[in-house]
Amino acid sequence: MELPDVVLMAASIVGFIALCKPLVGLVKWVWAMFLRPPKNLKEYGSWALVTGSTDGIGKAMAFELASKGLSLVLVGRNPSKLKAVSNEIRERHGEQVEVKSIVIDFAKFSGEEIAAFIKEGIEGTDVGVLINNVGLAYPYARFFHEVDLELMGSVMRVNIEGATWVTRSVLPGMLEKKKGAIINICSGSVLLPSYPLVTLYVAAKAYMAMLSKSINLEYQQYGIDVQCQV
Repeated sequence: MELPDVVLMAASIVGFIALCKPLVGLVKWVWAMFLRPPKNLKEYGSWALVTGSTDGIGKAMAFELASKGLSLVLVGRNPSKLKAVSNEIRERHGEQVEVKSIVIDFAKFSGEEIAAFIKEGIEGTDVGVLINNVGLAYPYARFFHEVDLELMGSVMRVNIEGATWVTRSVLPGMLEKKKGAIINICSGSVLLPSYPLVTLYVAAKAYMAMLSKSINLEYQQYGIDVQCQV
């Protein structure tokens, strides 16, 4: 075989390999997104804890988890809304799903107090899934120096301290049984190079993204799966 033929064959092989790599990635993505069977979430544990569970994403997640047969610990700051969501879930699923509520406003309590509330609220339950959904944003866009001190403190306590301390409270039970799932609801803003006029909010979400990546590496060896949904 002459040298030009060898070069052509080598180039063809390299090109074929280069083409296969994205195709394999595409096949894996199609399998993961559309074809693979759903995971039985009850394998993690019979209970799920959802923060910010009375509105929006948190409420939708609570109903979806209940439809999978998981009992729920609902965390929110509004007692009447918590009662309404709890009653609606009970009416829809009957005795198949138990529902407990923890009334707490993360903006008004320290980390240690949040941990104490959660620890007391989940006592005696097999929490296998944690949804850190609660969040607080600016009422409107503003420069960083225009954020008043009360709002600044609330954003940091709700978006950073709340999720951190709730996770810290739930992890020991997951470690004991060597299985669990933690899902942190984040923001697409963390994928951007910057997001001015809501600086504190997006910085808090960036914290959640890094927290998720780091604890995932720390605890995957113990059977605990961590996701950050952006």
